[in-house]
Amino acid sequence: MNLIENVQLALAGLWSGKMRALLTMLGIIIGISSVIAIFTVGDSLTLMFTEQMASFGVNSIAAQLQYIGESDYVTMDDSDLISVEMIAALEAHMGGRLAATSVSESVGQGQVRDGRKYANAGVTGVSPGYMLANNIELTKGRFIVDRDQEKRRNTAVISDFMAAKIFGSQDPLGKEIKIYTEASTWAFTVVGVYKYEQNAMMMGGSAGAEEDTTTEIYIPVSTAQHITGNSSGGYYWFMMMATPGEDIEAVTAEIDSFINDRFYSGNENWSIMVVSMQQEMGMVTSVLEGISIAIAFIAGISLLVGGIGVMNIMLVSVTERTREIGTRKALGARNSAIRIQFIVEAVIICTIGGLIGIAIGIALGSVGSGMLEGVMFGTTGTMKTAIPYDAVALAVGGTMLIGIFFGFYPANKAARLDPIEALRYE
Repeated sequence: MNLIENVQLALAGLWSGKMRALLTMLGIIIGISSVIAIFTVGDSLTLMFTEQMASFGVNSIAAQLQYIGESDYVTMDDSDLISVEMIAALEAHMGGRLAATSVSESVGQGQVRDGRKYANAGVTGVSPGYMLANNIELTKGRFIVDRDQEKRRNTAVISDFMAAKIFGSQDPLGKEIKIYTEASTWAFTVVGVYKYEQNAMMMGGSAGAEEDTTTEIYIPVSTAQHITGNSSGGYYWFMMMATPGEDIEAVTAEIDSFINDRFYSGNENWSIMVVSMQQEMGMVTSVLEGISIAIAFIAGISLLVGGIGVMNIMLVSVTERTREIGTRKALGARNSAIRIQFIVEAVIICTIGGLIGIAIGIALGSVGSGMLEGVMFGTTGTMKTAIPYDAVALAVGGTMLIGIFFGFYPANKAARLDPIEALRYE
């Protein structure tokens, strides 16, 4: 009997006992679907995080204060903050290796109103380099410039979303907006409009119902410091954009070495941590992959249970078909032919169960990705489902190996039956 005949015989046997075959496959289906669903969710989250972080610019580099003191936390002094002079010295040292540097300071949340029209807003003070360093795309007018910064002007760059809600079809450039907060009201002149892209990882924009959407208003950082009463002029962190073509890791290391050696070598409590967006993406990806593998390993234990279930049913099948086995052996069937027949049957059970599990796993993974997107980011329908093809291929091969492994003992038992004893079996 060749392989095709064995497959046909196995399929016929499974079809005649459909319910038992389905129950036999159930453990395999649950195990495979769990593993595939976990990897689908993990890969989808990794893809979304990567795309969101890449939207900030793959050449982005962040520098921020970090506490390095050995004792309990020490209150930060103004002298510990990152100063404008430090950033200027860094720019001079790096020369053309940095395309832009930027600082920012949050002013707070408010609401822009014009009669019955309103739009939620976050107000952030920024330097001129903020646009390039944070990958902001202007659609009208200009961004904050040095003159705004030096003269502490009340100029503002708003989103196209806010412009449409407040001004409709009118040109917003040169018009005044009023931002109302619980504490005060501020008036600014619109000098630019930027393209708003909903980004759940951005500190400013928040996702949700359209009427509740919050977008950022960018004003000169000097104006922001005047509003907040920050007289130190220092910052906790700042952003940089490496010049395209530069080795990001080399630039990051150079910045770290320069700013810490020159300005923080004598500071026992504070230093500057410099990290590139590529490093951040790598860390996030490795953490998510590690979590997915750990959970999938636990879920994969159900595959072991499923394999034991297959072996149990195959042993029952051998017992039920003892006379059939005896008849075949009496007619000249070799032990190897009997053994292959039962192994093929076990492999087919596991393979069919594995394919069903893969389909269910991808479907559950897609649903799970959507639910996590809503919980973590407040958005739905934007996350791309990343099908883990490597895990799918591994699952198909794994189910076949499970069939061979757990089907071998029952198959070997069937092959070793004595034909005379088998024919006498009642």
